[in-house]
Amino acid sequence: MDEALTPGSVAETKDALARAGYLADESAALVSFLAQRLGKPVLVEGPAGVGKTELAKALHRASGRELIRLQCYEGLDEAKALYEWNYRKQLLKIQADGEAGWEEVHDDIFDKEFLLERPLMQAIASPDPVVLLVDEIDKTDQEFEAMLLELLSDFQITIPELGRVAATTMPIVVLTSNNSRELTEALKRRCLYLWLDYPELEREMEIVRLHAPELPETLARRLVEVVQMVRALDLKKPPSIAESIDWARTLLLMGAEDIDRETFEQSMSVIVKHRTDIDLVAERVGVKLAGAPTQTPG
Repeated sequence: MDEALTPGSVAETKDALARAGYLADESAALVSFLAQRLGKPVLVEGPAGVGKTELAKALHRASGRELIRLQCYEGLDEAKALYEWNYRKQLLKIQADGEAGWEEVHDDIFDKEFLLERPLMQAIASPDPVVLLVDEIDKTDQEFEAMLLELLSDFQITIPELGRVAATTMPIVVLTSNNSRELTEALKRRCLYLWLDYPELEREMEIVRLHAPELPETLARRLVEVVQMVRALDLKKPPSIAESIDWARTLLLMGAEDIDRETFEQSMSVIVKHRTDIDLVAERVGVKLAGAPTQTPG
């Protein structure tokens, strides 16, 4: 680990994340600090859209490390996550060698030249410190989780044809989960744990104004109040923090001074992304806005 890029305290970590555009609360700052000082993976759970992936990106920006991302999905296997051999290139090599003996050809084709490194191996083999993001680990099965657990325990892998590949630098590892399935206790034991939820009104206002500083404070408050009203409904997809920021920028481009019913209905597709949700939100929130007093812009 490069000590020059490692914060000396939780407060320094929080400041570094803020400079990288991420307003961390005390828990997120503490876990981010410990991940770098203890070299332990971080498991971040919470509903979609609360900034789990963004925390890893902020650590990448704050630390100056390269970001390597493994996007998980159902059916992900070791070949796509760790490494696989370039069989086409190997076949061409075999054909080019012609009459060479198998032992000679075997040594030639099982060389690093023919190895396709996938994200997990890239993180292990990198000569420089990296941030490894394993995004939405809950979409994989328990067999993949067990393989990942072994990798994260020793930060090394064994390739039968080449031998052991061990990390020379300690990566910062962030695993995210939308909690769609329960992860194993074995994985949780080996990770620092962070639960992220939607922020309180004042914190979300800070986040929105950080990314849309031209937005008046009164309009930012109004925006967050409306977003939180929308989140309180039974929706397929509640609006994320990123969508709150997008809506703030949209309102600026529209020249809006307040969020009345007309403005809301014109722009709510920025924060509401399902057809049935749009009907529900228009009925419940739009009606409330129709009778709400106009805010004075700050």
